Amino acid sequence: MTNLGRLGIWRGATQADDAFATRAEALGYGTLWLGGSPGGDLAVVDELLGATTGLVVATGILNIWQDDARSAARAYRRIEEAHPGRFVLGIGAGHREATADYRTPYRALVDYLDVLAAEGVPKEQTVLAALGPKVLRLAADRTAGAHPYLTTPEHTRRAREILGAGVLLAPEQKVVLDEDSARGRAIGRKTVNFYLGLQNYVANLRRLGFDDADVEKPGSDRLVDVLAVHGDGDAIAAGVRAHLDAGADHVAVQALGDDPWPALEAIAQRVR
Repeated sequence: MTNLGRLGIWRGATQADDAFATRAEALGYGTLWLGGSPGGDLAVVDELLGATTGLVVATGILNIWQDDARSAARAYRRIEEAHPGRFVLGIGAGHREATADYRTPYRALVDYLDVLAAEGVPKEQTVLAALGPKVLRLAADRTAGAHPYLTTPEHTRRAREILGAGVLLAPEQKVVLDEDSARGRAIGRKTVNFYLGLQNYVANLRRLGFDDADVEKPGSDRLVDVLAVHGDGDAIAAGVRAHLDAGADHVAVQALGDDPWPALEAIAQRVR
């Protein structure tokens, strides 16, 4: 498995360009995760890798309903040939509300992984978006590990127990650098609110002990404060470190707000 480093950045694929990637690398981030279901031939990955020297680029995630496995395998082989060991193919089933042709996601993931394997994509260079126990076990059995999104340190602790030792666990964590609690929470809530309309995320939050009052849009303070940690540099760094302490190998930081760099710089200085 490629070394992702302890810290990565989660960024929408349309918001990631050469300048962003080079700055991320200069700050010491090991991996740039491309969110928003980057599709097509993943040409953006070639561009970002070409602009950097050691940064890893990962899809977080490629939606299996939008791009077939053979196309994904072709993109993987092309990128791997040009930039050996610097690309990780993250895949996932997305969510029911965004997909008209949505069958049993577990079976679809298995079928997709079967095709990737047949096409020569090594399991060591793939990861799986995984929330529940069944898909976490699939990630451990069939890929390098799991990339959970919109989770808590408690989920990370439970996921590590399921995955066992030696399996990659790379959760995403939202942060807001703002010492004004009300303003920071409002920024976090604006993003969290979207996901509270999606069954898979809400079901996972319920498994973690959040109740109706927490997961009803736009989300309780208790929920927002853990999903989008806000405060000064020490506070947001502590939110990231909590995942590492709970068993994560790597944390993909999503900095919310107009300018992500102050938060990313604060975390890079405090989490090693």
